[in-house]
Amino acid sequence: MLEQTHREMAIAEAKKLKALKCVVWDLDNTVWEGVLLEGDTLKLRPQVVHIIKTLDERGILNAIASRNEYEPAMAQLKEFGIADYFIYPQINWNAKSQSIEQIAADINIGVNTLAFVDDQPFEREEVQFTHPEVLCFDAAELDEMLDHPRLTPRFITPESRLRRKMYQSDIQRKQAEDNFNGQNEAFLKDLNMVFTIKKAGEEDLQRAEELTMRTNQLNTTGYTYAYEELNQLRQSDDHLLFVSSLDDRYGTYGTIGLALVEKEPTFWTVKLLLMSCRVMSRGVGTIMMTHIMNLAKAAGVPLRAHFIPNGRNRLMYITYKFGGFSEIENKDNLVIFENDLEAIQPFPDYVDIRVV
Repeated sequence: MLEQTHREMAIAEAKKLKALKCVVWDLDNTVWEGVLLEGDTLKLRPQVVHIIKTLDERGILNAIASRNEYEPAMAQLKEFGIADYFIYPQINWNAKSQSIEQIAADINIGVNTLAFVDDQPFEREEVQFTHPEVLCFDAAELDEMLDHPRLTPRFITPESRLRRKMYQSDIQRKQAEDNFNGQNEAFLKDLNMVFTIKKAGEEDLQRAEELTMRTNQLNTTGYTYAYEELNQLRQSDDHLLFVSSLDDRYGTYGTIGLALVEKEPTFWTVKLLLMSCRVMSRGVGTIMMTHIMNLAKAAGVPLRAHFIPNGRNRLMYITYKFGGFSEIENKDNLVIFENDLEAIQPFPDYVDIRVV
């Protein structure tokens, strides 16, 4: 009874979650009509292909969790001309819940940001039982899927349209890293990374809002800011609003960072510092913080920072601690740090830093 109550609470909580980041598809009688390994004549379901392409245009990723043989299934997807729309396909004989968990790990997103589509009630129930926070769809009832509020982002930014290609570039980077013989720092230098910091312009605000909505892990407070609020802050004399982007020899990561600083006469406060999880392993997590510390020191004021734990963002707490910040207050789940800026860690030498 207690376990059932816990599951019901988790399902209720899932309804309040942020936008979905990935839809995971079954194949047989879901993406196509028929069963591949039974030798059926297969036919794509036109509605499903339209949904997959529309999600892709909205910046929502598509993946696969299918009980099938990998090579024949991928060959069929290529024959249909849609294989490129799916990242990290899990085509094996594992439980669908296990495949979904692996997809979330590969993409580095929470399971609670996934949806799952399958024609079989048993498969949907197995996933729902193991991961009640996953939103499940019956493959036979997809007419209103594209209108679901968690699949309809407020803005479609340039990063949205490029998101799948960015992840596919990440896969290339990972393969290159696995094959690289040498120290990690040498690999990072070999990437020829360029990290750009700029004051947010009006053209950056849609992506800035999206970052506050989508980023949980590398986010110091979890605060979300609407476009209109961000527009006011960027024009305020009492605030600094920065965005950052990253590029390397494999392509662009797009706009991956956001920082909001409140300026008071005797100290500045970092109200929000966040970065896309896609760049977690690239050693660029402290660059924005170092930039802000340098600005505060030049202004002759100490720098404070707010941190609110959310269960997934402890790395940001550690980032502040290693950056020389000390706790001066901890009340009602809000940690306030302060740094006298006597010692500021330098920018990493394997990245080209550009402030524009």
